Amino acid sequence: MSNKKILAVIPARGGSKGIPNKNIADVGGSPLIKYTIDAAIKSTMLTHCVVSTDSDKISDVAKSLGALVPFIRPEHLSNDTALSLPVMQHAVEFMESLHGYQYDVIVMLQPTTPLRRVEDIDDSISLLLDANADSVISVVEVEGHHPLRMKRVIDGRLINYIDQGHEDMRPRQDLPPVYIRNGAIYATIRNTLMIEDSFTGKDSRAYIMPSERSVNIDTYEDLILAKSFF
Repeated sequence: MSNKKILAVIPARGGSKGIPNKNIADVGGSPLIKYTIDAAIKSTMLTHCVVSTDSDKISDVAKSLGALVPFIRPEHLSNDTALSLPVMQHAVEFMESLHGYQYDVIVMLQPTTPLRRVEDIDDSISLLLDANADSVISVVEVEGHHPLRMKRVIDGRLINYIDQGHEDMRPRQDLPPVYIRNGAIYATIRNTLMIEDSFTGKDSRAYIMPSERSVNIDTYEDLILAKSFF
């Protein structure tokens, strides 16, 4: 276990237009948020893990699953336009005031990526500390959705999004690997998050996850896909 003080925050807003009550929707017979709470509780690297929510219902569910919910998120951080950064900063400020010390590392664990494992959390934090980096962000290979295959439509004409001067018809396996954030893990040192107002900083490292652990629930189709894994 690290001697660093490490805070994980599970942001779980009550309002969700795409999927009502998404964060506690049934997935495999359990509330969606349960899978993230379970992984965080099993972590050997975290000092504390809290759920940040504006919803009494989510708070009650999270507490029943063993999570800490030491505050209800303020209204100005709970609307449709609220960004993740100030939500995280609020949680850090609350917890630091509560315990009287500063955390070294802050980790955001979004409940919408339920297939993330405890080893993903711990390995990401270990990578951050071992590399002495500013942040570690989990990513997944884009595979067939490669930028060299992407197009724009201008005046009805199909234009390559990245102009190589020719049409790239190589099979996916021959294209250079490209990655996209999968939403599972954002691990950031305190100064980067709290002083520089950033999740990344100048030295950001990649924690690569497989596609089967990278399902990110945003739509009903994503929810159906996630259910198929349980």
